[in-house]
Amino acid sequence: MPADPPVLDAVLGRDAEGPAAVVRLLRSLPARPRLLGLGEAMHGERAVEDLRNEIFRELVEHAGYRAFVLESDCVAGLAVDEYVRTGAGCLDDVMRTGFSHGWGAREANRELVSWMRARNEGRPAGERLRFFGFDAPLEMMSAASPRRALLALHDYLAAGEVPLRCSRDTLDELLGPDERWTDEAAALDPSRSVGDHPDVAALRLLADDLVPLLTVHAPRLIPATSREEWDRARMYARTATGLLRYHAGMAEPSAARVARLLGLRDAMMADNLEAVAPHGPALVFAHNRHLQREPSTWRLAGMELEWWSAGAIVDARLGAGYYAFLAGALGTVRHQGLGDPGPGTLEGLLATLPGERHVLGSRALAAALDGRALIPRTDTAGNHGYFPLDPAHLAGTDGVVFVKHVPGTK
Repeated sequence: MPADPPVLDAVLGRDAEGPAAVVRLLRSLPARPRLLGLGEAMHGERAVEDLRNEIFRELVEHAGYRAFVLESDCVAGLAVDEYVRTGAGCLDDVMRTGFSHGWGAREANRELVSWMRARNEGRPAGERLRFFGFDAPLEMMSAASPRRALLALHDYLAAGEVPLRCSRDTLDELLGPDERWTDEAAALDPSRSVGDHPDVAALRLLADDLVPLLTVHAPRLIPATSREEWDRARMYARTATGLLRYHAGMAEPSAARVARLLGLRDAMMADNLEAVAPHGPALVFAHNRHLQREPSTWRLAGMELEWWSAGAIVDARLGAGYYAFLAGALGTVRHQGLGDPGPGTLEGLLATLPGERHVLGSRALAAALDGRALIPRTDTAGNHGYFPLDPAHLAGTDGVVFVKHVPGTK
C-alpha cells in the first residue's frame, strides 16, 4: 500500500517544490559534485525542459554553476558554446547547426541558449557560462563520418609543426565520400556498413598514431596555441577514434552487435563528460538511461539489451563526490498515452503530493517510504523512448525530479 499522503507530505515537506529545492538538495550531499546529472524519463516534453531551464538558472545564480551539458553532438556544440560565450554567429544558424537529435528545434533550448548569451554579456571571460554537447556525432539510425574530427586533429598537429606520418590528402582519400559512412541501412544490416572496409582499418591505425602526439608534444603545443585549443583537439581525437570504433562495431554481424554499439556510445559520452568536469560545476541533461548508475536495459525488436551508462562509467572512474544523479519521473502525460500512475508505483506515490513539480532527495524519500514495497510502472507511452523509474534503482540516485501533469503542446 502507498504511504498515507499527509504522512509523505510531512516527511518531505513543501520545500521539495520548485527548482530552488535542487540547491538545498546539493547542500545535503556529502560533497559538492562537479557534474550533476539531471535525467528525463522521455525526450521532448516542454514542461520538463522548462523546469530544467529554471533549475539551471537557479544553480547558476545560487550555487556557482558554470556550464550546461546536453545529450547532443559534441562537435556541433562548439558553435553553441562560441555563441553563448562571445555572441559570434546568428542564433538561428546556431540552433540549426549546433545541435543533433532534433534538440535545435526545441523552443526551450532556444530560450536557454538566449538566456546564457544574455547573462554572459559584459562579463569577464573567466566568468562566462559554457555550453557543451557530450554525445558523439550519432543519430538513431546512422553515425557520422569521422572526417571533420580526424582532419581537424591533423590540422591542429600540422599547424603546431608536429612531425606526422601521414598527409591530410592521405586521410581525405581514405575517408572517401561521406555518404559511404552515413548509410542508414547499416543500422540494421551489418553488411551495409563501411566499418569492415580496409580503408577504415587503415584510418584506425593512422588515427591511433595521431592521438598520442597531443600528449607527446603538449609542453610545446599548449603554450604555442592555448589550453582551450589543445582541449578542443583532444575532443576531436576522442571523436575520430570513437567514430571509427563505432563504425567497425556496426559491421559486426554477431548477436551482441546492438548492445556493443550502445555501450560504445555511452563510453564516448563518458569520456566527454570527464573532459567537461574541470569546467564545472556543470548541469548535465540527458535521458535517465544515459545518466543512471545501474546497468541500462532496453527490450528492442526481440533483443534484451544491457550496457553501462555514461553516468555509471563517470561515477566509477571519477570516484565518490564528483558525480550526482537526479532521476526524472513523470506522472500523467495523456498526449503520450500515459494516464494516472498506479497507486503501487513510485510515480503514483509522488502524485499524492500537493503541487505539480517536486525535487526530492533520495534519502528523505527513502525515509518517507519507510520500507514500503513499490512496483515498476507498467503502462506504456506512444513515445517508445519512455522508461518509467524503477523503484529498485532509487538507492542509486541522489534525488528524483517529478512532474505530476505534463500538458500537451501545440
